[in-house]
Amino acid sequence: MIHVEELTKVYQMGESEVRALDGASFTIQNGEMVAIMGPSGSGKSTLMSIIGCLDVPSSGRYTLDDVSVENMDETRLADVRGRKIGFVFQQFNLLARTSALENVKLPLTYAGISGRQRDERAMKALERVGLGQRTHHAPNELSGGQQQRVAIARAIVNEPAILLADEPTGALDSKTGVEIMDLFQSLHRDTGQTVILVTHDSYVARHTERIIKLSDGRIISDEKNPNPIKAGAPRMEA
Repeated sequence: MIHVEELTKVYQMGESEVRALDGASFTIQNGEMVAIMGPSGSGKSTLMSIIGCLDVPSSGRYTLDDVSVENMDETRLADVRGRKIGFVFQQFNLLARTSALENVKLPLTYAGISGRQRDERAMKALERVGLGQRTHHAPNELSGGQQQRVAIARAIVNEPAILLADEPTGALDSKTGVEIMDLFQSLHRDTGQTVILVTHDSYVARHTERIIKLSDGRIISDEKNPNPIKAGAPRMEA
């Protein structure tokens, strides 16, 4: 369970202070699929960094599975990230001269998993995202959608409890974006992982069960989505 209470994040910009987060509070239960939505500058990326244990707040509380996170040092944050959280980014962040399989194996290498297990688990993750026949292709031999599938396989290969995606369709065309959102829904349904999508795109947000909206570092709404867009539905703008 993710629980944040009165989170603030203040950056010093010369003589001025910028409040990227200003008192955010909410709880995300295990197994939820949630969108954190807002325009550029709303604080959503800062909030994602804190939830993902990439950063700590200036003040407030953050507990993950009843363990307090906000005062952890970098070593402990890295341990939590490695055990509990898988990340998917807009620009894929793949190693350019390395095969899909080797890219997916990377988190397992850091976790100290043996060579044979790494191969087996990475292959399984690639098969789950529909790339079992592209394991030895480098990123420049794959389409944008296939590269994002590799990135998703890398994020799930350690079987994290939380899958955290930052603008996961932002670098893709609309048709491919639909396919990637279908994949997130499938992974959520099949694994029961907590899935958090950080986005400015209402179409992406409407695939989730709940939408948290930010503006100027504050939560302006937090509502259940009674009718999530179903897998395979064509993109229809609001």
